[in-house]
Amino acid sequence: MITPLRWDGDRLVLVDQTRLPVEEVERVCATWQEVADAIRTLVVRGAPAIGVAAAFGVVLAARASRARDFDAWQADVEEAVKGLAATRPTAVNLFWALERMQRCVLAGRGQPLDATRAGLLADAQAILDEDLAANRAMGAHGAALVPAGARILTHCNAGALATAGYGTAVGIIRAAHERGKLALVWVDETRPVMQGSRLTAWEMVKEGIPHRLISDVVAASVMKRGEVDLVVTGADRIAANGDTANKIGTYGLAVLARHHGIPFYVAAPSSTIDPSIPSGASIVIEERDAAEVRQIAGRLTAPAASPVYNPAFDVTPAELITAIVTERGVFRPPYAF
Repeated sequence: MITPLRWDGDRLVLVDQTRLPVEEVERVCATWQEVADAIRTLVVRGAPAIGVAAAFGVVLAARASRARDFDAWQADVEEAVKGLAATRPTAVNLFWALERMQRCVLAGRGQPLDATRAGLLADAQAILDEDLAANRAMGAHGAALVPAGARILTHCNAGALATAGYGTAVGIIRAAHERGKLALVWVDETRPVMQGSRLTAWEMVKEGIPHRLISDVVAASVMKRGEVDLVVTGADRIAANGDTANKIGTYGLAVLARHHGIPFYVAAPSSTIDPSIPSGASIVIEERDAAEVRQIAGRLTAPAASPVYNPAFDVTPAELITAIVTERGVFRPPYAF
């Protein structure tokens, strides 16, 4: 199984996703600042994986602090929490994991600091283990929705690399493949950072899953030709009404799927649901560096002086989503989380 991140004694080891598919290289993080940089620069990406990595970042901060009393030690850990929280604004799993780690810190008041540090490591490992179990449960729930001989279209990377392992949307694809129900996966390249072509296609090759890579602009054509039976994507944040933020381009796929009468499914752990946000209108959308659009592999493909709008995510309205699959089961509209 693809293992995108793991704890190795006193450090967090990540598969460097910026180097895929050309090189399979690991990045070692020995400080919370290195974890924050890895999240910010997409060495680790995908909402669940970001949450897991951030949890271990808190562990590193707790171990690095030289404070001897609880209040000073807690201040050091809180500095790390704030730094990790500032890396990426849209994926709610980041904040969910950090809040869980903060509760563990508070529960340690009055206990020896070494015991609280050990509790933080156990909680971070639990977040990883729970995510992996949730992904397998999602895969089983989602595979039941997949017809025999299915041709599935997916966008971005919601696979093992985006999680603790197995995947959300790609977890459903894996489960369908394991059950002999899958004919083909259409893999969107996912401009501008190409997570589909660099990462999802890499996962498909690694695990022998039949697939074809397409440019994003081809999706409408294969739908029109009747070659897509369902669309499955991941999510970075789900509002209380079911509106869903995911990688830029997802909204367009949902519109196309509705036009062509194709089911459109979203797969995400329940930690991705943010009941504090009533609708997608309240979701903060990250805007990334213009160079991601102007360049490919460091080479200019547009004038350097051209202004760029580069949102990393868009919001798909709940009414375009056939169902949302979590580890707790399949939810259909009207959504009431």
